[in-house]
Amino acid sequence: MKQALVEAARGLRWYLREVTGESRWDAYLDGCRADGVPPMSRREFERHRADRRERCPQSRCC
Repeated sequence: MKQALVEAARGLRWYLREVTGESRWDAYLDGCRADGVPPMSRREFERHRADRRERCPQSRCC
């Protein structure tokens, strides 16, 4: 039972990170480290994402 709760909590954490975009921030930081470039601030990153969504809208069925 305890293992099932732990797995459920991990699944919920993963889902929330995907929905909120937290995983995209982590992927961006990993990419900056790999490329050896200084990352922009979190605020700049979110502003860039919002601007891109407005410039390049995508229709989604789901």
